[in-house]
Amino acid sequence: MSEVEKSGFLSKVIGPKKRWRAYKARVRTLPANHRTAVEAIEKYLMHFVPIDEDSNASMFEDLADLFEQAAADGTPIREIVGEDPVEFAEAFAQNYSEGGYVPARARTQLTDDIERAAAGNEAGTEDKTA
Repeated sequence: MSEVEKSGFLSKVIGPKKRWRAYKARVRTLPANHRTAVEAIEKYLMHFVPIDEDSNASMFEDLADLFEQAAADGTPIREIVGEDPVEFAEAFAQNYSEGGYVPARARTQLTDDIERAAAGNEAGTEDKTA
């Protein structure tokens, strides 16, 4: 990785581009409802300040691991995130970040996105959008 990639803002937020692209490729292979949930949590996690780029990249990779395993096991989204997706995301982020300010609209958006993903999962339907 070049010095520019190591010191750039984007690298600090998402980690090395190669790892980010590999993570995004993994997310694209998830079932639609799980993918929607991961993308909603991912957007929410962007509000947290990473300790370093490696731990932030690890956070997203671990998120993908969690949802890949859940999809393979047929675990409903609500069993993963519980009834309060904001609480889940904040507890998840605490393992990897120093914290951050999350606007109220981001909390509401996460809750709405997870509700939509969970509803599709429980109904046995999948969103066909990519």
